[in-house]
Amino acid sequence: MNPGFLVICHGSRDASWVVLVDEAVQQAVLPEGLPVEVVFLEIVEGRLIQDGIDRLEAKGVTDLLVIPFFVSGGSTHLDEIAYALGVKAEPAIETDLGPFRVRANVYFGQPMDSEPEELAKIIIEKHHENLSAEESKDPEVLLLVAHGSDHPVFYERWVQGIQRIADEVRKQDKFVEVDTALLLPDQMYDKIIRWQNETDYTVRLVPLFLSSGYFTNRVIPKRMGQAVCKYNGQALLPHPLVSRWLERQARTALQSARKNT
Repeated sequence: MNPGFLVICHGSRDASWVVLVDEAVQQAVLPEGLPVEVVFLEIVEGRLIQDGIDRLEAKGVTDLLVIPFFVSGGSTHLDEIAYALGVKAEPAIETDLGPFRVRANVYFGQPMDSEPEELAKIIIEKHHENLSAEESKDPEVLLLVAHGSDHPVFYERWVQGIQRIADEVRKQDKFVEVDTALLLPDQMYDKIIRWQNETDYTVRLVPLFLSSGYFTNRVIPKRMGQAVCKYNGQALLPHPLVSRWLERQARTALQSARKNT
């Protein structure tokens, strides 16, 4: 057995997005001596998934420990990546992603919403860091905003995942209220307006995205329209708890691989 880690993210044209992902992996204390490749589904030339597989197998890796660095199990990308890696026989929906060339045994991990407690801690810490003394006295609703999906099966997974995170935020801190909204289907604007019309709470948008980029910087602000709310565009990264999550994923994958040898 000669294991290696393949950390898979979506990818972005924004170089700072990629840097934050790389830094999170670099700050994780992974099992010493095992090779690691951080790769992307698209866009980042020379660092696509097949590139990482090839580099690891060239080092003699026989067991590919895949860490899907995605926020939600509702992402259709996770399904197509699992199919392309041979983890499942068929994708749940049509995909242009063909099978990868891979000889190693593949162990496929879990996305971040499998640990809603950790995501809740990140949300709470980032929220308190950005509150002024005056703002902390105002009644607020945190509106957790995530990507979502227009496919029924994946939509349900998004809903379940974001709801678990919202429940954990309520448990860990006594906010006035926590609500959720997906961009697919577009629920955010209506949720903001409902809270404004029916309460005197300040609505604070919390983007559940791995790193700041197109959706946090352009899509969410555009969809706010004329609605009045608080929003600073901060995604989950950077935060040390993301690296701790990567460490746990790595240990779990390695244990699983060892049990099967």
